[in-house]
Amino acid sequence: MSERKVLSKYYPPDFDPSALTKRRNKKQKEGPNVQTVRLMSPMSMRCTRCGEFIYKGRKFNARKEKPESENYLGIQIYRFYIRCTRCSGEIIFRTDPKNQDYAIVSGAKRNVEPWRQTIDETDEQRLDRLEAEQAEEAGDAAAEQNRMEELEAKTLEAKREMDVADALDEIRTRNARIARADHREHLETVALARPTSEEELLRQQDEEDAKAAREAFAAARADVEAEVEDATEPEPAPAPAVLDKVATIEHIPLEEDAPRPAAQSLKVQARRPKKKTDFAAKLGIKIKK
Repeated sequence: MSERKVLSKYYPPDFDPSALTKRRNKKQKEGPNVQTVRLMSPMSMRCTRCGEFIYKGRKFNARKEKPESENYLGIQIYRFYIRCTRCSGEIIFRTDPKNQDYAIVSGAKRNVEPWRQTIDETDEQRLDRLEAEQAEEAGDAAAEQNRMEELEAKTLEAKREMDVADALDEIRTRNARIARADHREHLETVALARPTSEEELLRQQDEEDAKAAREAFAAARADVEAEVEDATEPEPAPAPAVLDKVATIEHIPLEEDAPRPAAQSLKVQARRPKKKTDFAAKLGIKIKK
């Protein structure tokens, strides 16, 4: 087996270089408006000759043609020529700038795509539709702006309500604190004015009783002095009963075992003494006999 690449070649003995002629492999002249390109099928289609389905995105070696007479609003329209993968039938499709899509010219039929079906409309209808779409977009923008304003207003209102609620809570807390302080002060005042124990209560009662007794004693002494002043002669000695009364009043409470003072024998004048008022009985003081 000979090598694939060699440095020297075999020349036969009868080789005549002058007999060689220059041959050129001329390709078919396609012209400046035709060129071969590699593309993918822009749509799913079905061949009308054999019924083969060609899915979208299948790769082909195609010829691209630029017809000078075909354009749309100054946009050039291109034609593409491909072969069916089964029957090698020619399929032609072109660009469609009006609908921003591709349109089949011959050799195949486009599969049904309902979302691509559109109603033919005139230029006026197209302008009206575009204006309506722009107005709808502007309305959507205005609605969005209104929604943003409403959201901002709701946010401010919620913040204001929170501030008011905080202020009310603070006022309630302060009022409750003041009420508790006043109640505490009132309780302290009542506690100070009220006796703390039974001993204190008994002490107060004893003081009141002693005060009432002193007042009664002072009134009794005043009556006795008045009676003494009325007497024209030397004051006679008081009777034993009077002495017993005075001793009993001055020594309240009088113990049962305490000895009574001895009655002195005094001369009783001939004048009949006045009947004395028993103030001790009026005061509720019992005199032991």
